[in-house]
Amino acid sequence: MSFTVQVKDELSRVNGACAECAYAQLSAIVRVCGTLSFRGPGRYSIRVSTETGAVARTMIKLTHELFDIETRLTVRHSNLHKVRNYLIEIPEQDGLEEALVRLGILVPGRGLATGAPTQLLQKPCCRSAFVRGAFMAGGFVADPRGDFHLEIAVTGERFAQDIVTLVAGMRIQARLNRRRGAYAIYLKSFDDVVSMLRAIGALRSARAIENVRQVKTLKSVVNRRVNAEMANQTRTTNAAGDQLELIAEADRLVGLRKLPPAVREFCELRVANPELSLADLGALASPPTKKSGMYHRLLRLRSFVKEARQEASKDA
Repeated sequence: MSFTVQVKDELSRVNGACAECAYAQLSAIVRVCGTLSFRGPGRYSIRVSTETGAVARTMIKLTHELFDIETRLTVRHSNLHKVRNYLIEIPEQDGLEEALVRLGILVPGRGLATGAPTQLLQKPCCRSAFVRGAFMAGGFVADPRGDFHLEIAVTGERFAQDIVTLVAGMRIQARLNRRRGAYAIYLKSFDDVVSMLRAIGALRSARAIENVRQVKTLKSVVNRRVNAEMANQTRTTNAAGDQLELIAEADRLVGLRKLPPAVREFCELRVANPELSLADLGALASPPTKKSGMYHRLLRLRSFVKEARQEASKDA
């Protein structure tokens, strides 16, 4: 089951806070994924097609609860894509035109409404219910393990703009993109996606995304620390290699036995422990020496080698 299907299944079990919420939610579902047919005055029929059982269940439930009209459900199977398709048909019948007017889909004397039904959206809970219905009918949310992305696909620019305005009223920034004759209202940030799911009632799904983000953040912190450790180890290894070459040159030009005790101890410790940092190397000195002390010994060693080189060049 995809994450989108899980979210829609959760939303199908959310009840509105007031009686008008059910009308707002049903209105959005019909507007987004329904097809209205007209065969003359008062002769309307509706077809709603969806691949999500939760949407079909909600559509039929709300239709029966709010209006005394006939609905037909056909479940079709696709052997090619191995998915079900739910076709809900509301045939021509008395009361359907009145129901369409009640849902704000028809405007008496003016035909189809182009924007969102403002008469159903007077309360914040009804506005959330309308957006919930729109998401159930045409929404998609990416699996948070991959990316944070939520969108709602609708037709009609004014209708799409109205949804963007409703979402903005929830203090969520949504963007609008025209796509193949339709419009996509989309969110790309983690905060906006979580806020949207909470606003429309998908609290469990919002928590799931928050948990995934915590895991992602933890992995990112661990990866940064590992990368930093590897980088430090690489620098330590490279530095130790340069120091070993310097020690070998000092032994050849000067002789380690002729070096001051502290510098000679540094050379012996480095040869015996090429993988250690200067700080760790200092802990093995007798007495233990800080990193700065070991670095000072390294500088003295370089000075001895430099002088030896100069003397060797004069003799040559």
